[in-house]
Amino acid sequence: MAHSSFKNRLPGYIATGLAILTTSYWTLWGTGEMYLEGWGLPFPELLRYLMFGGVCLAITLIALTWPSAGGWLLIVIGGAFTLWWGSLAAGRGWLSLQWILSTFPLSGMLVVVGVLFLLENRYRQQRLTEGWTPPERWHHRNIRYILAIGFPLLVAIGVSLFFAPYTLSRVDDGNRGTALIEGNGVTLVWAPQGPGWNWLQPWGGYPSWDHLALYGVPPVGFDDKPGYEDRSATLENMKSTGLCRYLSEDGSTLMTEPRDIWHMPTADEIVRSLVHGGENAGCIWDGKSWEADCVRQPNKDTPLWAPDEQPIYYWSADEYDEEMAWYVPFTGGGQYGGSIGYQP
Repeated sequence: MAHSSFKNRLPGYIATGLAILTTSYWTLWGTGEMYLEGWGLPFPELLRYLMFGGVCLAITLIALTWPSAGGWLLIVIGGAFTLWWGSLAAGRGWLSLQWILSTFPLSGMLVVVGVLFLLENRYRQQRLTEGWTPPERWHHRNIRYILAIGFPLLVAIGVSLFFAPYTLSRVDDGNRGTALIEGNGVTLVWAPQGPGWNWLQPWGGYPSWDHLALYGVPPVGFDDKPGYEDRSATLENMKSTGLCRYLSEDGSTLMTEPRDIWHMPTADEIVRSLVHGGENAGCIWDGKSWEADCVRQPNKDTPLWAPDEQPIYYWSADEYDEEMAWYVPFTGGGQYGGSIGYQP
């Protein structure tokens, strides 16, 4: 009888454990991204980083209370999320067996958990029919809720204890104008906020590397470029038609003809200009690693970065290959997230 009772409860135990693990993962990811990317943005925007963890927690609590409703909810949401993520990956050329196996625990697993909760609902109804009653002690009766909320909460607290001292030490002097950064082998004047720095587009994002490199190709601007529909921009494009060539002397305006006053910084120049406490962080890069070697941990400080704006990476002038270019994060890579990398 005891063996049969445990067997009937097993789907519920497994479903609860997997749901807690999934919620804890998305809490880990969301809290980390909130500190890495979102800190400094207006408060409502911070909440989007906690959305996945919050949704998972809400569904878990629903499933623990009403296994049938929660199970079907998990199946529908998990299936839809898996299809959306898969189609996005396919469109970007990421879809592979390795990608499917690595993302399944965070997407398709929700469907499995939903099925397990449906089984739990079936066995729970049987137990109630047989006269089962919940434990009298509050903590015994609600242990699953305690674990479902407690584990993600501990994860969020742990991530906060790690990131908060680093994030709260950021320096913002309020200056978004032209800035001189020197030392560590560089003496560079960085353009002010505008088309040469953190130029937010009407569609809500920032220019791609191709957009920047092909800016001067007729028609001048970010419109479609005839002849480049099926090929990427090159380093030669960045040098000859790149947006930086068109910046005015003060860096605040784009001109109709090249002025050749400003240039797109190389990855090495960005790395050597990374800042800590508003001063040069003393970083160097070997040209291939995911992180720089720094005297001090770089941060999202002025004058190189705007702590209250979204960008945490800067494009560099350097190509990685025919289709991808290097970018550099404010962290320089390493323990606080982000990495020196490349993408289309």
